[in-house]
Amino acid sequence: MTQRRVVVTGLGCVSPVGNNVADSWESVKNGKSGIGKITLFDSSRHLVKIAGEVKDFNLDSYGVDHKLARKMSRFAKFLLGATIEAVTDSGFTKESLAAEKAGIAAGVGIGLSDTLEVSYDKYFSPEGGVDRIPPLTAPMVLNNEAAANVAIYYQIQGPAYTVSTACASGTDAIGLGLDMIRSGRVDVCLAGGTDANITGFNIGCYQALSALTNKFNDNPEKASRPFDKDRSGFVMAEGAAVLVLEDYEHAVKRGAKIYAEVAGYGSSSDAYHITAPYPDGRGGVLAMQRAFEDACMKTEEIQYYNAHGTSTVANDSAETAMLKTVFGEHAKNLKISSTKSETGHLVGAAGAIEAVFCVKAIQDKFIPPTINLDNPDLEHGCDLDYVPNKGISFDVNATASCSLGFGGHNGCVIIKRI
Repeated sequence: MTQRRVVVTGLGCVSPVGNNVADSWESVKNGKSGIGKITLFDSSRHLVKIAGEVKDFNLDSYGVDHKLARKMSRFAKFLLGATIEAVTDSGFTKESLAAEKAGIAAGVGIGLSDTLEVSYDKYFSPEGGVDRIPPLTAPMVLNNEAAANVAIYYQIQGPAYTVSTACASGTDAIGLGLDMIRSGRVDVCLAGGTDANITGFNIGCYQALSALTNKFNDNPEKASRPFDKDRSGFVMAEGAAVLVLEDYEHAVKRGAKIYAEVAGYGSSSDAYHITAPYPDGRGGVLAMQRAFEDACMKTEEIQYYNAHGTSTVANDSAETAMLKTVFGEHAKNLKISSTKSETGHLVGAAGAIEAVFCVKAIQDKFIPPTINLDNPDLEHGCDLDYVPNKGISFDVNATASCSLGFGGHNGCVIIKRI
């Protein structure tokens, strides 16, 4: 039996550089940073005082009932907002989508929600205790709360999965959605990711790990600088992104607008270290090779690679080594950029929003830049074309994007012109 083709028919996102796809894409195209001073909590006792916050977001503008929104954590609100944009973009309505054989695959990387921190504060405060815990804390802190709220909102009664593979969660959710459609379990899947981890405790955790940069507190826009020799850690960010994935024949039959095709997916585990990748990127190599095998494509067919590009020495050097292994001589011709230089690291949503940017790169024939790349870190092998500081017009027919998560979780998607 011929394998079902899977296409993208809708896009949505909420990000530090825009609360919709159009604004977010325009920002990254123009190298506009979304990093700024932390406002979501008092960071005066933290060494890290910057993050990629979502600004001026309110579910009221999406037509969501205020009483419903009050019962949702921030990361769930983000996912619902991005989903509403994506579903509307796809041409489905609430009623028509509910009638479909549909499912959900949502990536959540950390899930230490704002609700959890508020509840902990109430429980551990001097006048606190069990009686001070808000009654809806239990459901609001579950990682699957975001997918559940989307299912409830759209009355989707098919599978509603939550994928949690750290920074690879969004990419793995897209891969799961691809597999669900190919298998025939669903015809349509809302696939993406979300996280809202800019809280005092979570920033403190990553500060203690020395994973976040604290050297650009007075110049936040310069803080995320993948592949640059002056990088000193990643920038925590928040947001969500969703792609409406659909069986190709199903999309054609209903006259849907088709953006691109999700051609392949691969995943792997490093089985090496809880926070660091293999220096030679071998885990990512395996994920990429599996994605190309799944897509039945050659590496030379890729024009643009959206990098995981976290702005850490360990990631950027290992990822570059990975690309040289997978692409060989073609690595020198490949256009590469890390849009985390503009958005920061959205963790569970990172792979999903980067997939959105891959789709837009194909649609607009434009490759966004890696900003703040003033001095490539040649000492650690970062010597490829990372499209420094200024985006370029380029005829993009096929793209690849990898996400490399803590715990050694690696995911890769290949998206191509239909």
